[in-house]
Amino acid sequence: MEVDITLIHWIYVAFIIAIIGFMLFRRDTTIVCIVGILSLAAVSTFSLNDSISSLFNSFIFAITELLPTILVISIIVAMSKILTISGINEVMISPFSKVIKNPTTAFWTTGLLMMIISSFFWPSPAVALIGAVLLPVAVRAGLPALGVAISMNLFGHGIALSGDFIIQAAPKLTADAAGIPVGDVLNASIPLVLTMGIVTTISAYFILMKDIKLNKPFSSVSPTYQTQESALQLLSTTSKKILALLIPLIFLLDVVIMFTLNLQGGDATALIGGTALIILIITTCLAHKKRGLEESTNYLIQGFQFGFRVFGPVIPIAAFFYLGDAGFYSIIGEYLPQNSQGIVNDLGVALANVVPLTPEVGAVTLTGVGILTGLDGSGFSGISLAGSIAQLFSTAIGVSAATLTALGQVTAIWVGGGTLIPWALIPAAAICGVDPFELARKNLLPVSIGLVVTTIVAMFLL
Repeated sequence: MEVDITLIHWIYVAFIIAIIGFMLFRRDTTIVCIVGILSLAAVSTFSLNDSISSLFNSFIFAITELLPTILVISIIVAMSKILTISGINEVMISPFSKVIKNPTTAFWTTGLLMMIISSFFWPSPAVALIGAVLLPVAVRAGLPALGVAISMNLFGHGIALSGDFIIQAAPKLTADAAGIPVGDVLNASIPLVLTMGIVTTISAYFILMKDIKLNKPFSSVSPTYQTQESALQLLSTTSKKILALLIPLIFLLDVVIMFTLNLQGGDATALIGGTALIILIITTCLAHKKRGLEESTNYLIQGFQFGFRVFGPVIPIAAFFYLGDAGFYSIIGEYLPQNSQGIVNDLGVALANVVPLTPEVGAVTLTGVGILTGLDGSGFSGISLAGSIAQLFSTAIGVSAATLTALGQVTAIWVGGGTLIPWALIPAAAICGVDPFELARKNLLPVSIGLVVTTIVAMFLL
């Protein structure tokens, strides 16, 4: 498999390094990404007009891709506001107080529930379900909102999505690309998913507990729900108890519907978002009575203000990284070589072509390919490439194609599926009201430790 690496590829790599550097030094990366988009467009089109147009088009493309997530987060935040102000949330979370009594139980209970639900319906709808119910009680137990986001993130977008043992979309893609049965990839991924999950979550837990003991400040961008109206008795005690029981049952019914109709990903998220919107309207009308119609709109406005405030800094970065995949053709045009599979995929193939062929190097290479292809923030876009490269390496070296395929899958999804790339972290970050860039920085060390240990384990399994 040969690819042509052009100046476009090198410019993309240079700006990735610059963006990562700015992030590590906690500097804003918006201007860097904008300059990166302009540079790629200018080198590709040699046209000032087209380059400037590509910049605007890249923002449109990014917003279009992110819009479903923006909508569901905004609606969930709006619903959470009325539940908090009316006192329903207080009643709804009270049973969990018996289990979640300290930061440790909050971290592991939140994570395990997130992993279970994500295994059946993928993380995006699970974030909305878990965050709306468990975030307040976890914070009250002493776990910072950032810690809740880390827990949901690592267990959901990390463990559940990288293994994908129930839905099996990820192993199907990688297995087809590697030309091996899905069952082989599933079996080979079990020790890798377990290793990655255990090492990463334990590392994150101890780092988080250390920060809590040292009283380190945790940034938050949560909208404040404490208003003058929160002191008013909007609902009777009986009404609050009834609604506190009905709302979780309604979301549980959503889970049953998702399972029965096999709704996953975007369809499952849409069901959760629509349900939250209905709950928002009904609860607001019951609480505010004659002003229910007007207040429903006010809560929606506040939800959208929060959603776009959180997503605003992410859109330019997402716009740049979407150029690394199929977004390049939609935004700039057909300027890559004919045999190109997208910038990040080309870089992954080039990396595989220049390394020496040994089992150890094969494992390291598949990890590198997974990291590179995960940089677009999808996680799934590059796993087919990981399967193809795993098949090539297994044939050349004479090692297990299934293990290499599983390693590429686990790496790509942990990096791009939502634990290290800021715009892929937005669902968990927004629900918990934390900065996605800060969440990415907190995840970096435990995920990096997990990737190193998992790669070493894969070497022994080859």
